[in-house]
Amino acid sequence: MFEAGAHVRKIIPEETMLIRLAQSEQMREFFIQMWMQNPGLAKQGGIKVRDLMTRLEVDAPQVFPQPPSTVASAKQRGISLVELIMFIVIVSVALAGILLVMNVTTKSSADPLVRKQALAAAESLLEEIELQDFNPATGAVLVGTVTQGNRASAYHIVSDYQGFATTGIYTVDGIAPIAKLGNYNITSVSVANAALGSITSGSGNAVLITVTVTDPQGNQIAIDGYRTAY
Repeated sequence: MFEAGAHVRKIIPEETMLIRLAQSEQMREFFIQMWMQNPGLAKQGGIKVRDLMTRLEVDAPQVFPQPPSTVASAKQRGISLVELIMFIVIVSVALAGILLVMNVTTKSSADPLVRKQALAAAESLLEEIELQDFNPATGAVLVGTVTQGNRASAYHIVSDYQGFATTGIYTVDGIAPIAKLGNYNITSVSVANAALGSITSGSGNAVLITVTVTDPQGNQIAIDGYRTAY
């Protein structure tokens, strides 16, 4: 016979105990996840909660991985309208700059060829003059009077080319200009007494020949050469 008010011991079935343990584990997991996602809430839980979270981060960092930050999530949501407009503006400016460079390059792409042709014309005339007789007997430089016409008959000595000029580039016989070089002009030819090595300028035994050619764009190319009385 039990005394009145005596404590009666109850026996909890094993199945009920397992269910309650599972529920406790689920609650523990829930609170841990909540604290990890809300560090401020974990701080409010007191020293025991902070110690628990510290041990979990040190001992098992992969068990409860940190959720992606809001910044990373925002980067994966696409682009805003402002960003799209800025992208279009930047690409448009870059494209306009590239097209401008291409336009200038295309416009001036023939410049090296034009300059090379003018240089070839000047070199050709300079070579023609240097191959003429020097006429050392005269001493002083003579001034030519024929600016066009038949060079083969009008020019026989180097000094005859002083002041030579043509509109267009003529063949060596001077009969007619070369059609494809009609826009190139021999602006001037200068033949002046010069000092060269031991030869003095007053002796008249050396001359400096300067040939100037103008290309179709108005650019002038001048080349020099010496001729001596050898």
